[in-house]
Amino acid sequence: MRTDFSPDELSSRDFYRLLTAVVVPRPIAWVSSTSPEGVDNLAPHSFFTVASVNPPIIAFTSVGKKDSLRNIVATGEFIVNLAPANLIAEVNATGTDFPPDVSEFDAAGLTREAGLTVQVPRVAESPVALECRLHSTLEMGDCVLVFGEVTHAVVASEVLQGTHPGIDRLDPLSRLGLDEWGTMGDVSELKRIRKDDWPGGFRPADRA
Repeated sequence: MRTDFSPDELSSRDFYRLLTAVVVPRPIAWVSSTSPEGVDNLAPHSFFTVASVNPPIIAFTSVGKKDSLRNIVATGEFIVNLAPANLIAEVNATGTDFPPDVSEFDAAGLTREAGLTVQVPRVAESPVALECRLHSTLEMGDCVLVFGEVTHAVVASEVLQGTHPGIDRLDPLSRLGLDEWGTMGDVSELKRIRKDDWPGGFRPADRA
């Protein structure tokens, strides 16, 4: 038995809540930007992904036209900081609807760290920062997709295993439905099967 939901029959808010409850877990782009007036903004955006490998482009969605979007369009620069589990209170606090003249860095008690290739501060407490130059934006309904070309990446040495960031050391947060947040939990390692190695007769249902 299944229950049907139609976007034509639900309010846009209710269907949005359904989508964010089933498109899970979602990584968080903790976006720092600076306004033309020099106010440093910091906000979490949970519609976030890699959009291109070469050139390296990441994308996040601004649901509505918020301070992050206005600052990025005006200056052409931003940084995506990783949102780690130990900073869940600070990440949540930076989602507060402060007016544009209030810096979330100061409100949440976070430390600025100078960017290397952009005039935007990183979150010093975050283990990863991806410095970005605005590539393009795309309006889609009441949202705007923001594409940024990564101009520099910095990773805290203590989370590296060799040259690779260890997922258990990064301990990233994710967003779920409603006011729910996710942490890493169990991690499984499973290599992709090459066609030449495909086992005859394999069916997913055969798994014990």
